Amino acid sequence: MRIVLQRVTTASVEVDGKVVGQIGRGLLALVGVAHEDTDDEARWLADKTAELRIFPDDQGKMNRSLIDVGGSALVVSQFTLLGDCRKGRRPAFTAAGHPDLADRLYLRYADFIADRGIHVQRGVFAADMKVSLVNDGPVTMVIDRTHPTS
Repeated sequence: MRIVLQRVTTASVEVDGKVVGQIGRGLLALVGVAHEDTDDEARWLADKTAELRIFPDDQGKMNRSLIDVGGSALVVSQFTLLGDCRKGRRPAFTAAGHPDLADRLYLRYADFIADRGIHVQRGVFAADMKVSLVNDGPVTMVIDRTHPTS
């Protein structure tokens, strides 16, 4: 799995002109699922998302987590994160998980975050989504978990 986390002051996702998910301060999580991914990766990444210290403390240092600041998460599936652009001019998506697996693990990731007491909003899997955000900082992190250690 590959996650792109963006610290935001606000973020939303629309499908067919209707807002289906919206948050204030928190993290926008773009989620790509690979064909070998399991619940272990989803849980590890959810824990990392909830506990990563990328919010400022009183001195302006990145010392607070999503849990610490009481922030929300907007979770959006994005298979293009698994695109391979090394050859040619068209990305290859052979590493992306089958839609059934990707949908299940994307939802599991969101559920694991919610299990930590974080308010979670979601996009719509496989829909044509319009994502809007105000990146705070800007702070953007890429977290890749392709090989479980457990």
